[in-house]
Amino acid sequence: MSIAIDTNVLVRIFVQDQTAPEQSRAAKRLVKSAESSGEPLLVTLCALLETEWMLRSKYKLDKSEIAGAFTMLLETPGIELEDAATLEEALYLGANYPSSDFADCLLLARSTHLGRARFVTFDAGAAKLPRAELLS
Repeated sequence: MSIAIDTNVLVRIFVQDQTAPEQSRAAKRLVKSAESSGEPLLVTLCALLETEWMLRSKYKLDKSEIAGAFTMLLETPGIELEDAATLEEALYLGANYPSSDFADCLLLARSTHLGRARFVTFDAGAAKLPRAELLS
């Protein structure tokens, strides 16, 4: 059985928040406990999306720092991702299409993994991603 974690817990794993240092310590203890107990922490795609937004907007992390944090999740024992393949593809798209945003990359990657051949958008930036089409 796994333990689903909230965005705020996930953010505290990555950021040493000076306003809540005890929460950062508690989040890191939870990860260590998950590694040793065999009871993994579940990170959903929704939590990833909200975490990216918080890290970018509130904590001012850049794309490469956020990608590094999410890559760490992929490599951390005790962390179970709802859909690791979708995250890996979203990170790949973000690295290779730097003008794209994480949400668009995640949406496209998820639709691809669900077997959808087409991805349409009104967003000109998102339409530059492979398999994405600008709807007009």
